[in-house]
Amino acid sequence: MIRLAPSILSADFSKLGEEVNTIEEAGAHLIHVDIMDGHFVPNISYGATVMKSLVGKTKLAFDVHLMIENPDLYIDDFVTENTEFITVHVEACPHLHRTIQHIKSLGIKAGVALNPATSLSVLDYIIDDIDMVLIMSVNPGFGGQNFILSALDKVKELKEIKDITNSNLLIELDGGVNLNNVKEIIDAGVEIVVAGSSVFNVDNIEKRVKEFLETF
Repeated sequence: MIRLAPSILSADFSKLGEEVNTIEEAGAHLIHVDIMDGHFVPNISYGATVMKSLVGKTKLAFDVHLMIENPDLYIDDFVTENTEFITVHVEACPHLHRTIQHIKSLGIKAGVALNPATSLSVLDYIIDDIDMVLIMSVNPGFGGQNFILSALDKVKELKEIKDITNSNLLIELDGGVNLNNVKEIIDAGVEIVVAGSSVFNVDNIEKRVKEFLETF
């Protein structure tokens, strides 16, 4: 099943609960939670407190994307009854295997994110231990960027690796996703589609979510 994970980075934070309720009722599958620290990426977003404010207000699972340095120091903060995935960047983890084991020891599915210029070869000795790979199709740090086309080739290559090594692995893609390219993204092998500004920065969020789901 293809899953839609709208990123609340692009939501209107003055009415965050209302907009989360809208995407849930429209049929979205996950809430993508982008955490930025101003060091690993050139922007600061929000922290665990904002995410935790949604606990009890939505049944949607949290898909936590840590774009931060030293993620091991903060992983526990993002564990809630709603948290399904915690994803860390391979570029930020000198001891990636240890970090993945930490996430899984908390009963959370573990993901690894790769920046656009990062080779899939970094997954060679970790792919059997992870639940998801997040392919970045923009350079992380800001919403509303243009899609990097080479990400599709990376997804196709990852799909081939998945079929050989870990059939349960999920492939997620984040960055520059819109209604014009989402079908091609899914056809390449993506199973979790992250969309931020193309979902929230519109006149009718409910209608936009349903338009995405119609392409799945």
